[in-house]
Amino acid sequence: MTKLILIRHGQSTWNAANRFSGWVDVPLNKRGRVEATLAAYKLKDYKIDICFTSLLIRAIETAVICLTENEEICNGKSPVIKHTVDDPQWQGWDKYEGDASEELPIFTSMELDERYYGDLQGLNKAETAEKLGEELVHQWRRSFSVRPPNGESLEDTMNRTLPFFKQRILTHVKQGDTTLVAAHGNSLRSIIMELDRLEPNDVPNLELATGQPIVYDVDESGNVSNKLILK
Repeated sequence: MTKLILIRHGQSTWNAANRFSGWVDVPLNKRGRVEATLAAYKLKDYKIDICFTSLLIRAIETAVICLTENEEICNGKSPVIKHTVDDPQWQGWDKYEGDASEELPIFTSMELDERYYGDLQGLNKAETAEKLGEELVHQWRRSFSVRPPNGESLEDTMNRTLPFFKQRILTHVKQGDTTLVAAHGNSLRSIIMELDRLEPNDVPNLELATGQPIVYDVDESGNVSNKLILK
């Protein structure tokens, strides 16, 4: 069995302000950095081989804090963020092959980005619910297929997240790499729906705490035998 570890990023500045973040690139706040640090020590019994995050700084920060606050989980390796040639700021990183014996790769991908909230981005959630109606806003936030204005539904998010999960992340898990995925509430909901074999009507009740690791035991065929939430 190999370990697949999922973690929603720590609390961000806009989580604290109760605003729709989506693709707006807001950082962790002080509480979020503490949550990520605590997660690092909750993971003390695990040895990470590879990490994946979204392109958004709150997920990247969470991954980096987890991998640097408790160096034991890196097997003495240094985390290195891997840039690709389609990144306009790549600066030649694709020409550096790295040293697998000394470095732990962190791969960033837009497929793991948060759900795009469209016209809701930046708005206060409570104020928007009061103005437009709690039921409508709840549908936009928690239903499977209903899109917010000019945004993505969870189904849309799943359709971009799951292919990447199956082709890139799960491939490493199946070959025995203990894998950390630091992402977002909705991109992780998509993955958890797949791993837990959930139906769309289960989505409204699927809550993910910030900074709380979820550990899956996965075999070489990709089947899950156990799930542990590190509270």
